[in-house]
Amino acid sequence: MRLLISALALLAGLVTTLPASAQQAPIPVRIGVIPIIGAAPIFVARGEGWLKEAGLEPTFTTFESGPNMIQALASGTIDIYVAGVAPLAVARTKGIDVRVVAATAIEEMVFVAGPKLAPYFASAPSKAEAFKAFKAKEGRAARLATQPAGSVPNTTLQHWLWEVAKADKADAEVVPMGIDATQQAVLAGAMDGASIREPALTIVQMRNPAIKLIATGGEMFPNQPGTVVAVYGKFADKNPAAVDALVKALVKSTDLLKNDPAKAAPHVEAALGKGITDVATIQKAISSPAAKFVADPRTIIEATKALQTYQVSIGTLDKEAPTDGLFDAKPYEKAVKP
Repeated sequence: MRLLISALALLAGLVTTLPASAQQAPIPVRIGVIPIIGAAPIFVARGEGWLKEAGLEPTFTTFESGPNMIQALASGTIDIYVAGVAPLAVARTKGIDVRVVAATAIEEMVFVAGPKLAPYFASAPSKAEAFKAFKAKEGRAARLATQPAGSVPNTTLQHWLWEVAKADKADAEVVPMGIDATQQAVLAGAMDGASIREPALTIVQMRNPAIKLIATGGEMFPNQPGTVVAVYGKFADKNPAAVDALVKALVKSTDLLKNDPAKAAPHVEAALGKGITDVATIQKAISSPAAKFVADPRTIIEATKALQTYQVSIGTLDKEAPTDGLFDAKPYEKAVKP
């Protein structure tokens, strides 16, 4: 009997020393993501096994843009949203409880000009004059690809065109389309320019050096808020410890991306490569000026407010949505606490 009691005590001791993820069944989590370098932290967290260590069993679904993913949030078919911040404030005004628990990157969106449009920027005295000269010579406005209205890419492109470059609206036409379609349209010459982000920037310039970078993310919209990780309210309330562990994994992933891109790149390539690119290209994209990784959600609160203000001015948002409740920094604060 004493032996049995001792054995049970030893077993109990072993169980209590196991990590939480090993003591209970993994929590299934459905993650929606857009295929961009800005989403790299979630891919690194998966590849390094940190999501598993966090007690999560993830499944991934790819979307073409944040606005498209909002429908999945509304229907309850995803638990985690990894995409641009702009559509989330709108979602909350429509009763969708979603909370930003981590940023991933800022100033992601850049503007590139295709081979036909790019030379005008080299010779014109200003960017507005470049668009004007293109129209005068080609007999039409420059066609510029981006994602749907309400998205970060669309908003930042319009901000750069009308507020920074001061282009005449008759000289540039904004054409919404998906991420993959944007990249292919620029490469095929079907679009004269585009707002794109990594890895598309690295890929299109490697395939055609005549495609030129015209405006950086900071020029298009200072401290431009980009990709974030947001959690559906019901999932967060049911699994608070899992959300804390998720954010801790994302903080580790962000550090790895910044400090050891070579180690992080294979995990990102596995998610984004699709057989059309390689690890070296992805590593170059991770180290690009258009890839500025941050994890602290507080760093983008003011920029998100500014983005909303501009969206109201161009009519893609009826009114500014309160950011109170949109950002939940507590999991991040726990993750970085010494």
